[in-house]
Amino acid sequence: MSGRVTDMDVDPSPFNRVIDDLLTWLRVERGRSPNTLAAYRTDLVAYATWLTERRVDLDAVDEQTITEYLHHLHQLGRAESTVKRALVSIRSLHRFLSEEESDRVDPTAIVDLSHGPRGLPRALSEDEIVGLLESIVGDDALDRRDRVILEVLYGTGLRISELVGLSLADVDLDAGLIRAFGKGARERIVPLGTPAIRSIVAWLSPGGRDRLVPDRWARRGDEEALLLSVRGRRLSRQGAWLAVRKAGERCGLADRLSPHVLRHSCATHMLDHGADIRTVQELLGHASISTTQVYTLVSTERLQSEYRRAHPRAQRPN
Repeated sequence: MSGRVTDMDVDPSPFNRVIDDLLTWLRVERGRSPNTLAAYRTDLVAYATWLTERRVDLDAVDEQTITEYLHHLHQLGRAESTVKRALVSIRSLHRFLSEEESDRVDPTAIVDLSHGPRGLPRALSEDEIVGLLESIVGDDALDRRDRVILEVLYGTGLRISELVGLSLADVDLDAGLIRAFGKGARERIVPLGTPAIRSIVAWLSPGGRDRLVPDRWARRGDEEALLLSVRGRRLSRQGAWLAVRKAGERCGLADRLSPHVLRHSCATHMLDHGADIRTVQELLGHASISTTQVYTLVSTERLQSEYRRAHPRAQRPN
């Protein structure tokens, strides 16, 4: 799978080079003070150390990674101002990389500490999800593929890297199951809902995936990929991310929508409807239930908000 490291630790030297390049740019082009640059370095070295310990390279960082790091800082007891400063530093790093490499997606683009607790993006409402899923009305190959992307991300809570890493052999439509490979190559079986199954069936039917099959496969592994790009290669994480963003633009959610927002919405809506937290933990592939518990904070917050709004005796005295 793209960006997955399984057989060796991540070499920290690329992090050091990128941090040095960013700090040089901030000093020369933006005129940042020595104190500001020292704060950036402290934040970014801590971030690079955390990534290295988890064997995650920069190409594999996504919004979930950023969210987990912010949660890690909260667990260490860092002040909210410190966490916000760290996010500014991390955002500067990834924005710098995306500007240097035009095809690189900035995973911090819509991570916002002002919405929801502990750096989590705000979940979409169920009505917004319905509008999003129904926004793709065409039936050409790309429409069918993009419908699979949305239905599977929301319906299963997969990470974007797990989605694009799916091969045809990982999908069992008869049983309604897929085999996903998460962080550290951990394998798990995830159920598919009926809409997701239907979208995959349409994608694998004539006029779907076959339209993107090239005359000759360019790379090993492309032929077995579930999702293909317009060039007939395994769809990249960036390609799937952009397909989600394009769908968001169609229905007015561009500033709030990303693959991780769909994963977050999946977890939040399941908890809203009474799912057991350990079931959600297993579905999302969290190694620790403490990661999943972050989602319960959002669900509880929504419950309290709705209670205060709807119950006639919920208003507190002034």
